[in-house]
Amino acid sequence: MPLPGAVWKQDLAKEFLTPERCHILETYNTADDRSVSIARARVEPGITTAWHVLEHTIECYIMAEGRGRVEIGDLPASNVGPGDVVVILPGTRQRITNTGTSDLIFYCACTPRFQPSNYRTLE
Repeated sequence: MPLPGAVWKQDLAKEFLTPERCHILETYNTADDRSVSIARARVEPGITTAWHVLEHTIECYIMAEGRGRVEIGDLPASNVGPGDVVVILPGTRQRITNTGTSDLIFYCACTPRFQPSNYRTLE
């Protein structure tokens, strides 16, 4: 990252659909900063993402738009909406369902940064 900082612009044209059943836009993920990555996730109405885990990575969801139900490990499912923050510890299974009528949009902040080698599907 250039010092003393940088501005990373969102480019919706770079959004892609994952096998997990959600759309991802890598907002900030660079080898120059291994401490954190940020991605915008979008889940369509009625869709539940695949059960998965991130190894060696703490993932925080910052809910931006829509309504959902998140499932983390053996915890009871929890309804979430704008402004809520979800914290998922490394190696913990997770998935989220869009329970609303519009897209569910949230940001995923990963520490250290997300790397595909740390992702494991459970389906």
